[in-house]
Amino acid sequence: MDAQVWDQVVTLHGRVENELAKALQRHHGIGLSEFRALCRLSRADDGELRMQELADLIGLNQSSVSRLVARLEAAGFTRRDLCANDRRGVYTVITDQGRTAVDDASPTYHETLSRSLDDASTDPRVSALVATLRTEAPVA
Repeated sequence: MDAQVWDQVVTLHGRVENELAKALQRHHGIGLSEFRALCRLSRADDGELRMQELADLIGLNQSSVSRLVARLEAAGFTRRDLCANDRRGVYTVITDQGRTAVDDASPTYHETLSRSLDDASTDPRVSALVATLRTEAPVA
């Protein structure tokens, strides 16, 4: 039973992630991981997170998040800052340009997510999962 449910989750996840990634790239020239990182940074205290914390929040390993942050910096969306208390600690800080990118891309993200879930709700392989996800109370 668990394997069948997990297969549905993987199928739905892959389908929605693909649609989100295509829409963000097509309309805003940013990848899905970049968008998620910018969203997390925009909601963080002072707009900054330690690299490892960002990696944990968006589901990437340390090496992948380092490459991601390098791309965000090159685009002017973030900058790095050293921790005042621990000079070995590195923070990623969202810039005004990064906040603008999040604001511009958020409607596309949310519209694409809703449309993808609407489409998936008609697929018998994942329709029950979509219905369950949409009726469960959001996690705080």
